[in-house]
Amino acid sequence: MGATAPARPSARARWYRQPMVWLAITLFALIVAACVTMIVLGARHADEPLAGVGERILKVPVSRSPTQQGR
Repeated sequence: MGATAPARPSARARWYRQPMVWLAITLFALIVAACVTMIVLGARHADEPLAGVGERILKVPVSRSPTQQGR
């Protein structure tokens, strides 16, 4: 009643021979490359301010108005 060694996976079952693994790796690399590309493009091309909106973010002024600074 000797212990048997675990069976080694066949050459076809190794991870680098599985097309789904390579597909997942390729997809992940493409997503990371797309994210980096979008960040670089966003940094190079600044948004133009909208006419009539002024310095506001989500309808909130970016800085205090001159009348509120004296309080």
